[in-house]
Amino acid sequence: MKSEIAVFGGGCFWCTEAVFKMLKGVSSVEPGYAGGTVPNPTYEEVCTDDTGHAEVVKVEYDPALVKYETLLTIFFASHDPTTLNRQGNDVGTQYRSAIFYTTPEQKTKAEKFIADINASNKAGKPVVTEVVPLPEFYPAENYHRDYFAKNPNNSYCLLVINPKLEKVQKQFADLLAGK
Repeated sequence: MKSEIAVFGGGCFWCTEAVFKMLKGVSSVEPGYAGGTVPNPTYEEVCTDDTGHAEVVKVEYDPALVKYETLLTIFFASHDPTTLNRQGNDVGTQYRSAIFYTTPEQKTKAEKFIADINASNKAGKPVVTEVVPLPEFYPAENYHRDYFAKNPNNSYCLLVINPKLEKVQKQFADLLAGK
């Protein structure tokens, strides 16, 4: 298997990690930080909104089993790409919608995907997702990894993550691992 890497910022990385971990062809999902100016930031530093980093997930996947366009579909379906620097009650640049591409092909595909969304939804709000090169990925602290799986009864998990997972499970059942 020749794996590839995709990096997405879709608000809180706890949500995004849980969504991508469900997919066929995804071998690992790691929460972290990207897009800022501070090397090796901590969660507390990123939460100040002063580092420029977004909460992201690094998705390792097998392109023979899941296409990058499929990852884009799930990414855009599982968060609101039309709100600048916010997802629900989470507000700040660390929650921005972002695609940090790792290849020129990813950049082209992401930009076309966004253009197609905007063209098909002329009456709606435009997509504000930034498409930028991945400068550096910094892994999040260990307690963020598998947060949803380890804390399913946490109120944030129950109120925010569960509905996202249910939506993806319902709309994209054929793309889920184990199906």
